[in-house]
Amino acid sequence: MGVVVPIGEARDPSQSIKPLLDLVATDMAGINRLILDKAISDVELIPQLAHHLIDSGGKRLRPMLTIAAAKLVGYDGDSHIRVAAAVEFMHTATLLHDDVVDESDERRGKKAARILWGNQASVLVGDFLLGQAFRMLVDVGSLAVLRILSNAAAVIAEGEVMQLAAAKNLATTEDEYLAIIDAKTAALFSGAAESGGAIAARPIEELTGLKSYGRNLGIAFQLIDDALDYAGDTKNLGKEIGDDFREGKVTLPVILAYRRGNASERTFWTRVISEGDIQEGDLEHAIALMHQHDAIETTIARARSYGTIARDALAIFNDCSEKQAMQDVIAFCIDRAH
Repeated sequence: MGVVVPIGEARDPSQSIKPLLDLVATDMAGINRLILDKAISDVELIPQLAHHLIDSGGKRLRPMLTIAAAKLVGYDGDSHIRVAAAVEFMHTATLLHDDVVDESDERRGKKAARILWGNQASVLVGDFLLGQAFRMLVDVGSLAVLRILSNAAAVIAEGEVMQLAAAKNLATTEDEYLAIIDAKTAALFSGAAESGGAIAARPIEELTGLKSYGRNLGIAFQLIDDALDYAGDTKNLGKEIGDDFREGKVTLPVILAYRRGNASERTFWTRVISEGDIQEGDLEHAIALMHQHDAIETTIARARSYGTIARDALAIFNDCSEKQAMQDVIAFCIDRAH
C-alpha cells in the first residue's frame, strides 16, 4: 500500500469547486445534451464506445472553464455552449488515444475502451470525436476560436509524441518533463479558457490573461496527478495507486527521486522504470525513496507555484463571482483528493 500524503489545506476540495459548478450549471445541462446528440452515429460501435467514456463520471472541468471565462468577460450569446462541447470532445478523444499509447487497462475506475473494443476502435472513435469537435467549431463561425483550439489540438499531439520519446528515459530533465505536460495537458486547459474570451471578441490583454490562467492551472493539475499516483487514495482516485510506476512513466516525482538519489538508488530506478523489471515490494520502496528525497512534496510545491501564477493571471479582471469561482477552482485542482 502507498503512503497517503495530505496535499491540501483544511478546506474541503469539493467546496472549492462548488462555486464553479453553481455558476455553469444551467449551461452545462445544454452542453451535456449537445454532447449526447453529437455522439450519435449510424455506425453502432461509435456511440457505444463514446458513451462508455462520456458517461464514466468525469467532471468536465475544461468545458466548465470555457463557460466561466465567457461569463467572466460578459458574453451574452449562446455559442459558448458549442465551444465548450467541442472542448470536451477534444478531451475525450485524447483520453481514448492516451489509453492506447499507454496500454492502460482502466479509465476512471472502469475498463478502458481499448480493453472492451480494441485499440483500433478506440483510436478511430477518438478521431470521430475530434472531427465532431471541429464541426461544432465551424458552426460557431469564430475564426479566433477555431485558431485557438486547432492550435491546441496540434500542440496536444506534439506533447503525446514528446512523451512517447521520453518513455522510460531517466535522463529526462524537469524542464523537459514540464514541456511535455505543458503541451499534453495544459494546452487544452489554456485553449478552453482563452476560447471563452475569444467568443466574446475581447481585447488581447484579456485573452492573454485567460490563456495564462488556463495554462498554469493545467500544469498544476497534471503535477498533482503525478503526485497522487504515488500518494493518493485508490478509492478516491478511481484507479490503482502506482499506475504510472507500472507503466514506466517518467513523471516529476520519479525525476526528482532519481536525480537526488545515490548510485544504488539510481540502479533501482533504472531496473524498475527503464527496464520494466518490477518485483514485489518495489512500489513501496519507490514511494519510500520519494519521501526520503521530498520528491512528492516538491512536486506538490511546484503545483502550488503554478497555481499562484494562474491566480495572478486573473488580476486584470474586476472582482466578481465569476472571477472568484475561477480562483477557487485552482484550490480544487491542487487540493483535490481524487
